[in-house]
Amino acid sequence: MDVQIVMYTRKGCHLCEDAWQTLEEARRAYGFGLEAVDVDSSADLVARYGDWVPVVTVNGKVRFRGGVSRPLLMRILDAHTR
Repeated sequence: MDVQIVMYTRKGCHLCEDAWQTLEEARRAYGFGLEAVDVDSSADLVARYGDWVPVVTVNGKVRFRGGVSRPLLMRILDAHTR
């Protein structure tokens, strides 16, 4: 699968932990690339995503803010496997 998912996160974010678990389960099923980026590592990332973590991008496009909807994630991934 030619999909790269990036989750922008920060330490101590319980919503981020839940989102990561959902993404990991989906990664095992679909086999996409998955990366976590700490927003606190860059002032630009803090300014862009700091109030919204977790923020999840799919192939560079923001698809989720503040959490991950499992049904929507599955629809997005299914669309990429067609």
